[in-house]
Amino acid sequence: MRNKRFRYLLAVLAAFALLAAACGDGTSETTAAPGDTTTTSAAPDTTAPPETTAPPETTAPPETTVPPSELGTVEVAAGEAIQIRSLQAITGDVSFLGIPNQRATELAILDYGQIQGHDVNMGQGLDDLCLNEGGQAAGQTIVADTQVVGVIGTSCSGAAVAAAPLISAAGMVMISPANTSPALTSDLQGNPGTDFNVGYYRTAHNDLFQGAAAAKFVFEELGLTTAAAIHDGDPYTNGLASAFRSAYEALGGTVSVFTAVNKGDTDMTPVLTEVAAGSPQLIFFPIFPPEGDFIVQQVGGVSGLEDVVLMAADGLLVSNFLALPESTGMYFSGPNTNFAAENASVTGVTPTDFLATYESTYGEAPSAPFWAHSYDATIMLLSAIDAVAVDNGDGSLTIDRQALRDELSATSGFAGLIGSLTCDEFGDCGSQEISVVLHEGDADATPTNVQFSAGREDLLPLITGG
Repeated sequence: MRNKRFRYLLAVLAAFALLAAACGDGTSETTAAPGDTTTTSAAPDTTAPPETTAPPETTAPPETTVPPSELGTVEVAAGEAIQIRSLQAITGDVSFLGIPNQRATELAILDYGQIQGHDVNMGQGLDDLCLNEGGQAAGQTIVADTQVVGVIGTSCSGAAVAAAPLISAAGMVMISPANTSPALTSDLQGNPGTDFNVGYYRTAHNDLFQGAAAAKFVFEELGLTTAAAIHDGDPYTNGLASAFRSAYEALGGTVSVFTAVNKGDTDMTPVLTEVAAGSPQLIFFPIFPPEGDFIVQQVGGVSGLEDVVLMAADGLLVSNFLALPESTGMYFSGPNTNFAAENASVTGVTPTDFLATYESTYGEAPSAPFWAHSYDATIMLLSAIDAVAVDNGDGSLTIDRQALRDELSATSGFAGLIGSLTCDEFGDCGSQEISVVLHEGDADATPTNVQFSAGREDLLPLITGG
């Protein structure tokens, strides 16, 4: 009986199992038949939606300050002045050249005013003594102060030869209003001079232009075909005498004697006797006082030179030399200082304005011809600093030294008292306008007693042979 009931119970359970299977949802996997190459893949699992990730954190905007270049930066704190320096020949026999240059820088700083709320301070004027040793000593003083941004100087090329490498290595810039030696920039044919340094600029002319202008005047205007040249071994005097010789010979003239005096010489008879042996019609001696004084005072006593024509350059185109009676009748080459009345600096100052302010401030006229070049050099530097200085928002400034060099190197069509200034790749930025003047006894009138003038386009073919 129990077995019968048990079999009955099993039968009922089996019936429920079949019924459950018959009521299945049909989603069970289908076994592939042998040889069937198709595969019925299982439906993909419905995965949960990805978690909503949090948005990335908002990072702070990058700072606006410019990364410093390899040359570094100068940080000018709130309330502090921007430091530049003046390096000129302000004592000794050549102080006539450096003093008006330094004064022009002083006036330019006043005219330009503050840079982004900061005064400009040139400190105590430094002295290059118009000597290599002076340039080196003053250069070392300048680079010891890491706050100095730039330098206006030197007066003399010989001083620049020593100062420029120091200033360049310190990452500073240097703009000379009066250096004219080709060695400091280039030969105007794409080759750097032997004393070229990156970061060096000048508003003065390159003496290759002055030498060419002097040669053209002597050969073409005076009609003299034989000349002698005297220098004193200084880079300026040697460079200019050499430039004259090259251009004069290119025109067809003969330089019968090319010689030198020593700085400190007082007896010029030996060198003048040497010159007389070449029977020149003209002596070109682009040197400085006092050696130039001794030459002009002694030349008349040397046989064969009684009637020789004398010609010097801007190094002797100064009031003290022009006051010597023996200098009357001499010619002088130099920068053209007959500036157009409409030439105006970016400060709005014209040459006439500048001279009026200079004389009222210092009680005399400038004693040498590079006053306008000095004013323009200073305004160029201040304008470039103004262009690259970054306001940090807290009253301080950051001045990147490489950016300052780049700004100066890109100078083009800059309005100056001497005319339009454009810098070439070696730092020659001057207008390259040269004139030859005649001294007829009136020292004040001599700088404007122009006998000949020429500019870049007139002279470059003679220099390059093009």
